[in-house]
Amino acid sequence: MVACWLKRREAQSRIRSGHVDNPAEGVKFCRSRDERERKMSRVRRPKMAVAEEKTSPETSERSWHGIVLQTLKRNDVRLIPYVPDRVLTPLIKNLHADPFFTTFATAREEEAVGIVSGAWMGGMRSAVLMQTSGFATLANVLASLAIPYQIPLIMFVSERGTLGELNYGQSLVCRTMRPVLDSLAMEHHTITRLDELEFIADRSIKQAVTTQAPVALILSPLLTGGKVFDK
Repeated sequence: MVACWLKRREAQSRIRSGHVDNPAEGVKFCRSRDERERKMSRVRRPKMAVAEEKTSPETSERSWHGIVLQTLKRNDVRLIPYVPDRVLTPLIKNLHADPFFTTFATAREEEAVGIVSGAWMGGMRSAVLMQTSGFATLANVLASLAIPYQIPLIMFVSERGTLGELNYGQSLVCRTMRPVLDSLAMEHHTITRLDELEFIADRSIKQAVTTQAPVALILSPLLTGGKVFDK
């Protein structure tokens, strides 16, 4: 404040002595505290808006795993056994964090299918999460339990063995997965686009429950980004 007062005094003395042609040019007023705060708030507001957008729940819901979670919830699919998988990790973490779901890991994919079958007989809708390689162990349990006993088994399978796969074994399993599903006459869809995910998942779940028939939803790397391999 003292500095501002001194500047005004100096400007006034220069005006009186005739050193300034335009008096207004010689007077520089210091901004008030309120004006400075208003200016800073205009600078801060966009940054805060961006931060809120990044942390908004809506951002997560627009991701593939957010869409899957909301679709499961909307169809009252509450029990989610799974075999751990890196690609499915965001979905698995969100399922664990949501009290609506009962989510837990199993040792093998067949175990998860058995749990889901028992849950359906007890009146609960369920889904199984697994990787492509895990599907290779399921032919027997699908043909002897889920299909003949009309269990609406909903499987979300993260696809490996394609688009940059480094493990030849994964590639072999990937090639056999769809032929096995076809030979069992089992409904399956490969989802590659985010804008189609909700429609396909929602309708597939509804059809599985209505017709009491299993369905496999294969999540392509084009949708999830797949597994990232270190060089």
